[in-house]
Amino acid sequence: MNRSRLLMVGALALALGAMVSLMVYKNLQAKGSNSTPGVDVLVAAADIQVGARIEDRDLRVARFPAGGLPAGVFARRSQVLGRGVIIPINRGEFILPSKLAPENAGAGLPALIPPGMRAVSVRVNEVVSVAGFVGPGTRVDVLLTGTPAGGSETQTTTVLQNVAVIASGHTLERSASGEAQNTPVITLLTSPEDAERLTLASSEGKIQLSLRNPLDTHEDPVDAASAKALYKGVISAAPHPVVHAAKQPKIEKPTPAPSVLSVEVYQGDKKPDVVKFPEQGGEQPQ
Repeated sequence: MNRSRLLMVGALALALGAMVSLMVYKNLQAKGSNSTPGVDVLVAAADIQVGARIEDRDLRVARFPAGGLPAGVFARRSQVLGRGVIIPINRGEFILPSKLAPENAGAGLPALIPPGMRAVSVRVNEVVSVAGFVGPGTRVDVLLTGTPAGGSETQTTTVLQNVAVIASGHTLERSASGEAQNTPVITLLTSPEDAERLTLASSEGKIQLSLRNPLDTHEDPVDAASAKALYKGVISAAPHPVVHAAKQPKIEKPTPAPSVLSVEVYQGDKKPDVVKFPEQGGEQPQ
């Protein structure tokens, strides 16, 4: 009797446990069905440098919730294979249209040139390139030193300001260690008009690059510097003003009065009379 009761209690416990397990399973399944479904998108399988052409080994597929994806993500490899990279893409980052060159634009330097802009290279040395610190991603001002047409004094003037450097020699990226690299050619990104000015400046005189903070995009009005302005106390030669003496009025000297001779005439005991005679040619007083 006791044994039968124990069997019944055991069977009841097993049934109750099965029911609880079934309820938990259905609850978990319901929560899983209510969660946001994942979406397969393309991410970078390794670091991809600027100017590189995306290959199949550079891509991998990852699943993310659809609600947290940025706009424009790619899902198919055919959409990105062969396109050039214009912004560095780190491992695990999304492959986005803003980081890629347009379709059929190729790779390398041409892919980095936006529509309406031009890439112009200038020959530099260690001094002109600011000891090698002018590299891809930096911004510079272009200075010209020469003698203006019709002038005789050397001047330095700022030709261009806030110009982006897109290449240093054949390199489109900085070195991995960030060290300065001396290269004979720097490629600048300019407008067509600035490209003409830069080319003319290179042939007219000596150019110098001035490195600037990339966050400082303000263009300041800068006057040309001349050689004489470098030395204190030097005054530019200028014609001396002609000072005309004031015309003095003519002063006429008064005519001196003629000299007169005085003669005393005595007549008896009377008081003498004084008679005056002019010294030269005067009329005798009456």
